[in-house]
Amino acid sequence: MQKILVANRGEITLRVMRTCKKMGIKTVAVYSEADRKAMHVRYADEAVCLGPPPSSESYLLADKIIKFAKELGVDGVHPGYGFLSENAGFANALKKADITFIGPGIKAIQTMGSKLAAKEAVSKYNIPMVPGTDTALTDIEAAKVIAADIGFPILVKAAAGGGGKGMRIVEKEKEFEEAVNSAIREAKSAFGDGSVFIEKFITQPRHIEIQVLGDTHGNIVHLFERECSIQRRHQKVVEEAPSVVLTPELREEMGKAAVDVAKAVNYIGAGTVEFLLDEKNNFYFLEMNTRLQVEHPITEMITGVDLVEEQIKVARGETLSFKQKDLTIKGHAVELRIYAEDPLNNFLPSIGTLTTYKPPVGENIRLDDAMEEGMEIPIYYDPMIGKLVTYGKNREEAIAKMLEAIRAFKLEGVQTTLQFGEWLMQHEPFLKGEISTNYIKEHFSPEVLEPQLNDDEALIAAVITAKLFNNK
Repeated sequence: MQKILVANRGEITLRVMRTCKKMGIKTVAVYSEADRKAMHVRYADEAVCLGPPPSSESYLLADKIIKFAKELGVDGVHPGYGFLSENAGFANALKKADITFIGPGIKAIQTMGSKLAAKEAVSKYNIPMVPGTDTALTDIEAAKVIAADIGFPILVKAAAGGGGKGMRIVEKEKEFEEAVNSAIREAKSAFGDGSVFIEKFITQPRHIEIQVLGDTHGNIVHLFERECSIQRRHQKVVEEAPSVVLTPELREEMGKAAVDVAKAVNYIGAGTVEFLLDEKNNFYFLEMNTRLQVEHPITEMITGVDLVEEQIKVARGETLSFKQKDLTIKGHAVELRIYAEDPLNNFLPSIGTLTTYKPPVGENIRLDDAMEEGMEIPIYYDPMIGKLVTYGKNREEAIAKMLEAIRAFKLEGVQTTLQFGEWLMQHEPFLKGEISTNYIKEHFSPEVLEPQLNDDEALIAAVITAKLFNNK
């Protein structure tokens, strides 16, 4: 494999290209008109423009990407995450063009792309599932009976869903019908598929995912877990590895389950099996993401494995160079996703220009980004600026290093999640590892980010207020 096209943009494209460069592989960038001056375009050996800024007119144009790949003599295409990364049609079209898709097989993408099909595929391995329906809802009244039998609260979920779309929590039976209809409408709009199913809603779950790697020779290993419970709007903000609550026995059990999920679809390359963990440490299969995850750096930090390099080697037909017994956890890593979002305004996007951008540097600090001072945050794409990752011998050291890195990060021009991260890294329940997917909802409010006066400042403020009041 001499030349790879990265069918993506931003930080993940740069990250993939850096590994390609390390391996002596030439790279091709694709870009929209909004990204003409982007860092990934300048870093690549060659670059081609796909079209106008909207994704539907640029990064999602599979046929156009393949056309350029053929013209430029590309051997393989790495999809990154998002966009076409889990598009079976794109993978199939590349195969027909005799270009290697650096990802899993088409059947694996198709099966795991449907939560219902995924459940059916893994059922023979006796993997724990959240109580719920195994087929799409077709009869509301019959579904009401099933929901009552499972017990409220329940979760209505889109079969083709992700990112919280087509998902509704139903607390009471009288809310059920409207929640189902609302989820169907949103699922149709977001995915073109209105199929929904129901599951028991676990009230205080942890979101634990297991990284897996498979080759074309039938070897599959797991690279331990990532704790991804700190979320807003069902989207992750902070991740860490390993999880503070997994015992060696539970880790081994969940790792085996993740490998079995991968075996169910003869998985090739890097993928992630996601689980919910309840308050009693019972785990349940949630879904499988058939691509590289945003948070893959923390796994790389604790294992020393370059996951992108392994993806490329597997795509070239190589056998995994290590076995499960060769993999160990070394230290602890934490990742903060730096979004151009305003934590004081419900984490809504904050669009603007990076008037100041001076990232932290130092030992055990890693920043995966594609930004520089003076660049604009475009309105067309996900508002993630980058991923700040820190490492330590243990969790306490990794968190302390993260706090140090956040405070050293000079970023102005837009609101970001850095301020939220600084608060979280000092918040007592988080420090104790007492977390769930409800953490932000239960503990965070804009007021916690407002500057707190110390005793002297409060006394001065009180004196000034009293004088002003008395002078009226």
